[in-house]
Amino acid sequence: MATVSEHSQPRQSVWSAIIRGILWGVFLAAIFMGGFWARGMMPAALTLKFDAAQAQQAVGNYPLLTQVQNLLNENYLRTQPPQSELEFEAAKAVVADLKDRFTFIIAPPVAQSEANVLAGKYGGIGVQVQRNEAGDFALYPFPNGPAAREGVKDGDILIKVNGDPVPKDMQQDAVDQLLRGEVKPDSGVEIVIRRAPDNEEKTFTILFEEIEIPSVVWRVLQEDKNIGYVQIIRFTNRTPTEVRQGVLELAGAGVKSLVLDVRNNPGGLLQESIDVAGLFLDGGVVAYERNKKGEQSFTVDASMNITKLPMVILINKNTASAAEIVSGALKDRKRAMLIGQQSYGKGSVQLIFPLLDKSALHMTSSEWLSPAKYQIDGKGIEPDISVIPAEDGRDVELGEAIRQLQKQIAG
Repeated sequence: MATVSEHSQPRQSVWSAIIRGILWGVFLAAIFMGGFWARGMMPAALTLKFDAAQAQQAVGNYPLLTQVQNLLNENYLRTQPPQSELEFEAAKAVVADLKDRFTFIIAPPVAQSEANVLAGKYGGIGVQVQRNEAGDFALYPFPNGPAAREGVKDGDILIKVNGDPVPKDMQQDAVDQLLRGEVKPDSGVEIVIRRAPDNEEKTFTILFEEIEIPSVVWRVLQEDKNIGYVQIIRFTNRTPTEVRQGVLELAGAGVKSLVLDVRNNPGGLLQESIDVAGLFLDGGVVAYERNKKGEQSFTVDASMNITKLPMVILINKNTASAAEIVSGALKDRKRAMLIGQQSYGKGSVQLIFPLLDKSALHMTSSEWLSPAKYQIDGKGIEPDISVIPAEDGRDVELGEAIRQLQKQIAG
């Protein structure tokens, strides 16, 4: 049997960096516990030193993987991928074996983009990407953003980016990443879209700009001036402030009731969702979190409340995670009626740990319960009034919300 010679030793076990990354993540857990999709970054002045031998002893040895790597170093015919790629793929394999769809590792560029989005800013063309029922990626440009100024319209279907087709099976975060980039002179992207009703194809070249994501939009409904409409697109660190501003402006405009729309809201930051719920409650419990150490409650102070106006919340099958926290809390506390379809049922808490190679580990760490101790994960939230979406695209859920609020106002 061939033995491993000394010249194979410079390539260290792929697990040395992985172990250091895991311990880095454990340390950061205390910082990230406040976030449902946690976003915090380590202070620039804080550095951690790890002893590789101690780290390996603490986490465990991986002699099989070390042996395989050494044998490859000694005998493999062709050039191996860079060490960083081997480490990243090995880490992905370990996490994938957990068979938890919400625990995964994302590549460094996507990790950085995700952190920027949760911060409320990123470099890009200013569009929200949503997969429609046919599986296509539909674009919804932000008002006054670069995509909107160039002529992209709501519902345009993205079919190519920089000449490359966009397949229907591409991951959502990968599509988002294609439309983002560093803001610098002449940096941008060329997209081809298909536009209804004639399926006309149009090509746009759009330069990247710093995009401030409008996590919340609001207006007085044209259908009834007594009703204010607030849509939360995603829970970022600006969302509580924006919801507060929107509700106060609507109250100042004289509305007598509110619609809170969290349809197609994928979630976001935990503490921000707790704070949003607090704007509508007279204090008390918003949610419970259950993890390996036990159970803790998330509460709000009565002083946070800004309105007692009657409310309806719109939910659908794509209402998830942090959006379900708000919906479940206001339903259990008898503060709002829910209208729409059963929500997604994403009731587990993910922490995001930055790793040494600037990738990020998403890890399921706990699950949350509504104030009535209802477990949402895998079940979703049932609306008080179930409404089947209209095939022709009419907003029948909003129509039902208007009717219900009109009854409450009249009563």
